[in-house]
Amino acid sequence: MLTIVEQKTVMFYDDELMAARAADGQIYVSVRHLCEAIGIARQGQIRRIKENHILAKGYAGGNIMLPPGQSGGGGRQQANLLRVDLVPLWLAGLDTRRVRKEIRPKLEKYQEEVAKVLWEAFQEGRLTMNPTFEELLAEDTPEVQAYKLIQGMLQLARNQILFRARLDEYEQRLETIEATLSNPERFISREQASRISQAVRAIGLVMSQRSGRNEYGAVYGELYRNFEVSAYRELPTQKYDEAMKWLNAWYQRLTNQDIPF
Repeated sequence: MLTIVEQKTVMFYDDELMAARAADGQIYVSVRHLCEAIGIARQGQIRRIKENHILAKGYAGGNIMLPPGQSGGGGRQQANLLRVDLVPLWLAGLDTRRVRKEIRPKLEKYQEEVAKVLWEAFQEGRLTMNPTFEELLAEDTPEVQAYKLIQGMLQLARNQILFRARLDEYEQRLETIEATLSNPERFISREQASRISQAVRAIGLVMSQRSGRNEYGAVYGELYRNFEVSAYRELPTQKYDEAMKWLNAWYQRLTNQDIPF
């Protein structure tokens, strides 16, 4: 039984589909709503899914919230769910030549597009299927320009998050290695090294936000060249105050403020 952590009603043309994110991070769709929307028998499809060893791996039960119908009902109910990445495989097994003629066009639309729409509902908050959206993006309108600007800002923010995560991992590894090699009587202490690292990160963050690139390595490089060291943990103790003043002056040139610590 899946634990559902998020649920959405996704409009696919005129059909309402129930999609959910489970605790395993995967996206699932209600088989019942898919079958009813297409116009095919649910029980036969559930049996076909269970008999296919690939589809069966992504098939599970889960409790979802359903709105009340004309005769009441609704509320939390157990649903048969299929992982969204397996929906194309399941639909591909439906021969359009063997279904009723009137549902063939709809089945073909589902085979081509529905998995992408269900996935995007949780990735981009897009809950409807607009077949002309890509065409609209080609137009040079204020709305399109604003959309592209926001998309660019989101991408930049995403890159900054990844930069920071990679930097944290890099610094943790670097500190472990350098702690082993450092001579505590000759080089700066662990606390001093931490302040140097924080100052470099503060400068690198400002520069990265302005350029859209990872600038942390460039800041470390300038520190190493200026003080003739190959790692900041190798900075001589007597050079610590000078290095902090140098980093603070750099930060002041960028922000007109002192380093905030």
